[in-house]
Amino acid sequence: MLHKLKSVRILLSIGLLLSIIITAYSAYYKIKYWGFNLTPKQKTAVWTVEAHVSFTPTGENIKVSIARPSPSKEFKVLNEDVLAKNYDISETNERILLSSPAHRKRQNIYYRVLLYDNIEGRGKTPAEEPDKIIQPILDEQSLNVANQILEMSETQKGDTVQKIIHLFNQTPPDETVQSFMPERSSDKDTAEVIINLLALKNISARMVRGIKLLEEKKTFVPDIMIEAYMDKMWKIYDIYSGKKGLPDDFVIFQRGGQSMFDVTGGQNSSIKYSVMKSLRSSFNLAGHRAKLANQSENFGYSIYSLPLNQQNAIKWLMIFPLAILVVVIMRNVIGISTMGTFTPMLIAMSLVETGFWSGLICFSLIIGIGVIIRAALSKLNLLLVPRISAVVILVILIIQILAVIGYNWDWSIASSALFFPIIITAWIIERASITWEEEGSINAIKQIIYSILVAIVTYFVIVNDYIRHIMFAFNELNLVILFIVMLLGTYTGYRFTELMRFASLAQKEK
Repeated sequence: MLHKLKSVRILLSIGLLLSIIITAYSAYYKIKYWGFNLTPKQKTAVWTVEAHVSFTPTGENIKVSIARPSPSKEFKVLNEDVLAKNYDISETNERILLSSPAHRKRQNIYYRVLLYDNIEGRGKTPAEEPDKIIQPILDEQSLNVANQILEMSETQKGDTVQKIIHLFNQTPPDETVQSFMPERSSDKDTAEVIINLLALKNISARMVRGIKLLEEKKTFVPDIMIEAYMDKMWKIYDIYSGKKGLPDDFVIFQRGGQSMFDVTGGQNSSIKYSVMKSLRSSFNLAGHRAKLANQSENFGYSIYSLPLNQQNAIKWLMIFPLAILVVVIMRNVIGISTMGTFTPMLIAMSLVETGFWSGLICFSLIIGIGVIIRAALSKLNLLLVPRISAVVILVILIIQILAVIGYNWDWSIASSALFFPIIITAWIIERASITWEEEGSINAIKQIIYSILVAIVTYFVIVNDYIRHIMFAFNELNLVILFIVMLLGTYTGYRFTELMRFASLAQKEK
C-alpha cells in the first residue's frame, strides 16, 4: 500500500512539473504575442493621428501622396481610414496614394490612423546599408566655415552626431555657427545643415519626420529628428538635446528627403495634423496583436474570442479552482472542520454578490433563525426528506421576510438574502441541527464558525482584482492547481490542528 502511494505521488509530482512548464510557456506566449499583462485593468493608449490635406484644384488630373507610419515599427497600426470622396485610393508600405479627375471646388482629404505602442519594436530600426554619401556642394568660404564648425564640435560631449547638435544648441549661440545657418531658419533647415556637416565627416544621415503624440495637439508642421548610420545601425537623435533613441511619444511617418505629402493638380496646398488619445483594455487589443504576430488562429480557439457576456461568466469559473484549493488546504492541511465540504466556497461566492458585511450579517441571521425553527421541527419526528423540504421552504419564507423588511426599512443587509443559495443554506441548517443533536451544541457552533471563517478567507482570495485577473488571463494555472489538489489528497500526516492538540503528549514523552 505504501509503495503504491509513493508511485502515485511520483506520478502526480511529474504531472505537476509538466503543468508548471506548460503554464509558464503559455504565460510567456500570451504576454509576447497577445500583449497580456500581469496587472488588472491594464489600459493601452490608442492614439488617433489625423492628417487634413487641403488644396485648390488647377483643373488638371489630381494626384495626392500622403506619408503613413510604416507597419511593425515603433508603433503598431490598429486601423487606417481615408475620407476622400470620388478618389481612387491605393497604398504602399510608406504612402497613401489618391487619384481623381479634375475638380473645381477646394478639396479636403482626411487620412486617419489609429496607433498603439509597440514596446517590443521600439527603437529597433532596420540597419539597411545607406546609399553612397553625397558630399554637399559648398563654396570655398562656406567649406572653411563648415570645417571650422567641425573642429569646434570636438570640444563637446558625446559621439560625433551629439557633438555637432550640442554646438548648434549652445546658449548663447556661437557666431560662427549662426553664420552657417540661413536666416529665419526652421527645424528642417537645422536638420539639413547638421546632415551636410555629417556628410563632410563621411557619416550617412537622413531626416526623420513624424508627430509627437501629445493630447489635443494640432500642428501644420511635422516634428523632425535626425537618423545617422553609426556602428552598422541607424541611430536616431533629437536635434535640440542630442539625446539618442526614439522618444516614447514620437511616431515616425517618413524617413529621408521625401516630403510628408505631395499634390499634383492643385495649388495652395497645406496639411494639418491633429492628435487625440484614448484608452482601451489590453484584452480588447489582444486579438489584433495576435493577428499582427500571425497567431490569430490560436487566438480564435481561446476563451478570449468569446462574446463579452460569456467571458464575464467564465471569469467566475476560472476562480473556482483556487477557491477549492483554499478549502482543501483548510480542511486537509490545517484541519478545520466545516459544515459540508465546499460550503465555505459557496458562501464566499455569495458574499461577493451581497457585499462582505451585509452578506455576513444576513447569512448569520438566516442560519440562526433556521436552526431555532429546525429544533422545533425535530420534535415532530418527521422523516428525513419531508424534514429537509420543510427547512427549504422555511428558508425561502425567511428570505422573503428579510427582503420585504429590507425594502421598507431601506436595509441593504436584508436585501442581500436574495443572493444566498437556498438549497445550500437549508442543508447547512439541517447539518447544524443534526450535529447539535448528535455531538452537542459546542461542536455544532464550532463547525458553523469554522465554515464562516474559511468562507471569509476564501472571499478575500477570490475578491482580489490581481488574483482574478491572473486566473482569467493565465487560466492554465488551473492545471497546476489540479495537480496540487491531487497531491494534497495523498497527504496522510498529521494536520496542523492535530499537532497542536498532541503537542503536550510529545513533550511528556521527551
